[in-house]
Amino acid sequence: METDETPRVLPFQLQFDKPVASQIKIAEWNPEKDLLAMVTEDSKILLHRFNWQRLWTIFPGRCITSLCWRPDGKAIAVGLEDGTISLHDVENGKLLRSLKSHTVAVVSLNWEEDGQVIKDGSVNNSTYEDRTSRFFPPAPRVPRMPGLAPGDTGFMDDSDDSFRELSNSSYQRFNILCSGDKDGSICFSIFGIFPIGKINIHNLSIPTPYATEPATCRLSHASISKIALSKDLCHLIGMCSGELNHDEVESAERQLGVHGCHCLLLDTSIFWKRKNELHQVAQQASNIEDLIEVIRSSLSVMSKQWSDAMHTFREKFDSLSSLIIDHGLDSSPQEEFLSLLGGARTSPPVHQFLVNSLGESGVKRVSKVVCGAGKELQHVVLDHLQPAAEIIGFRMGELRGPSRWRTRFQGIGLDETLINNAIEKSGILLVQVERFMRVLSSVVQQFSNFFNWLLKCIKLLNQEPSDQLLPYNSELVVIFLKFLYDQDPVKPFLELSEVDIEPDMETLQRVKELVHFGGFSDCDFLRRTLAEEFKQMESSFKEAFLMPFTTISRKMLCKDVLPLFALPSSSASVSVSVPISVTYYKDASTSVSSYQTHEHGFIDYISFQIPGDSSSNIANCIGISRRFMHSLSNSSIEESASLEAVLLSVPDGYHCVDLSLYKEGQIVLLLNETTSASECSGESCMMIVQADDLPFVSIPRSGCINTWNLDQLKDSVMHLRLENEKVRNIPHSVVAPLAVSASRGVACVFAARKRALVYILDEDEDDVSDSE
Repeated sequence: METDETPRVLPFQLQFDKPVASQIKIAEWNPEKDLLAMVTEDSKILLHRFNWQRLWTIFPGRCITSLCWRPDGKAIAVGLEDGTISLHDVENGKLLRSLKSHTVAVVSLNWEEDGQVIKDGSVNNSTYEDRTSRFFPPAPRVPRMPGLAPGDTGFMDDSDDSFRELSNSSYQRFNILCSGDKDGSICFSIFGIFPIGKINIHNLSIPTPYATEPATCRLSHASISKIALSKDLCHLIGMCSGELNHDEVESAERQLGVHGCHCLLLDTSIFWKRKNELHQVAQQASNIEDLIEVIRSSLSVMSKQWSDAMHTFREKFDSLSSLIIDHGLDSSPQEEFLSLLGGARTSPPVHQFLVNSLGESGVKRVSKVVCGAGKELQHVVLDHLQPAAEIIGFRMGELRGPSRWRTRFQGIGLDETLINNAIEKSGILLVQVERFMRVLSSVVQQFSNFFNWLLKCIKLLNQEPSDQLLPYNSELVVIFLKFLYDQDPVKPFLELSEVDIEPDMETLQRVKELVHFGGFSDCDFLRRTLAEEFKQMESSFKEAFLMPFTTISRKMLCKDVLPLFALPSSSASVSVSVPISVTYYKDASTSVSSYQTHEHGFIDYISFQIPGDSSSNIANCIGISRRFMHSLSNSSIEESASLEAVLLSVPDGYHCVDLSLYKEGQIVLLLNETTSASECSGESCMMIVQADDLPFVSIPRSGCINTWNLDQLKDSVMHLRLENEKVRNIPHSVVAPLAVSASRGVACVFAARKRALVYILDEDEDDVSDSE
């Protein structure tokens, strides 16, 4: 502990005191830049610089329940109440990606990258080279709906490379985004965009390794409150509240289990052991998902454009049917036009329609709309849909080789049969694209020819010269009137339809014969539309990538559980909100020199407040435990690797509002002064405690799951004293959260009266600030 003889004392200089428009409920510093992301009570996200300059504000439209930064600080993950996780660009707050990994509120997010340091001269095998750029131009963007300004659709602008950078993960260090919800589910996503695993703590069989006989237990009515993945990606520590019971206990006796706060240790070493393989699969899969979105949006844009064009055509030409009926004729518009084409006398309804209702300007207007839509569809196919389909086929082909390398990739669930099926579906889609282009080109040509003939007719009826008009083909006009005037062969290709396309038998027979020479095994693709083929391709991809997801999920097991403190039974069905912090510090006593020692390179520190209404005898204390993830080593290990803990008694008249583990084993505490007259007297303080100086006590583990281990320390509680610690008094009543930046050496405290106070924690940072 610090004493009066300590040569340097942290000054905790107040950098500034600024008002905030709304109370802040979540705050996180950027790990690489001087940026602070805050979430207000009305769920707006604010991004401020260290000097409190606001960069942007966004409102997702739903309640925000959690937030964290990507390790490189270039993106921010936001957990929402409906279970959605949205990724936003740090530069402008634009939405980069949304993942629906959960069905209930995401209450905790943690984004961790591989912490292994590569020595100079060594090869970083976790870096996967994406070869797609060698053979293809940059991937196409999502097409924008005509008539909308940039940003109206929510898609990225063409000049913005953030979305491309998010997906192009080949140069990034391997990283995992972990998310936990209030129903006990924990999801894992590589690079934050490729789902790779999911577990539910209610379904975990939790071993009790310290029991005299092998036994397991389970959690019920549990809710996640905090998750933290270790920097070596081998373990995940999860804090949860719930009821812990032995599996062997009868259901009637389960009700006697004590509800409390527990700490779970999950084995996630599959991420470290297979990070090279997972990196490669995630790189291809995430880019394929982006390209699938390009195709989906292309089909949507094309369907909308063509439907609008056909609506304009029908709106103009349906009036001819009414005119025919009004004149007492029983012929159809096609018959009237064929009669006109054959040189017969023009009937009154056709004359009235062409000269008065439609006119030359009307024909030109409809022709511009229909033919223009056809050309736009061709551009969308050539610039977006077809390139996306081609790159998808290449990327799936890149996974065919790994799927055959069973010794490496079968362990992560990459299945050769499923990959081959997805490759075939992507190839069939390219065939369907070519087929659609032929149909579209033919339809547009016949519409253009029909409109040229109508212009010629109108000129002749008006006795005007028609020498300058474009020529037309009479045979194509006949085909148009018979097959296209009241039918639309383009629309079925762009929409899901229950009516199959009937191919000619000769073509179908040829396709079946090609199977013997390596052709598509699925010969029914000729009966499907382009939209249906895309749906089948998307389903095949989901099936292929679901296998790694399922395989990884099965390989993540619970290794240990640490009961921390009991809670009143009244809180059994709700998430307990207490200050909790989990982090990992480098173990100075060991040097990581090889892959074999990676699991011992970090020490876990778990810090939490024991609530005042706890049924334990150690209320209003702060518990700190360390080496939880090392406590399962064999009995011959050093004593220093066993579980250790210490209890800190909050000074009389104070209660802990929030806490945060800081760099180099320091713990920052935020305390409010409490009086009998009011819960908060209007003053508070911030305190730093050096964890290495605390009298940690080795905790003997018990096989009884209802033994609260920290109760063993109630006779050796360390009392914190304001005069002996590094303390800064704050002339305000404060509220959570406490936002601490280890890289910047600052802490942001929020007062109850909507103010933000930023303090310098490190003496070095204070000197820099003074020099500036």
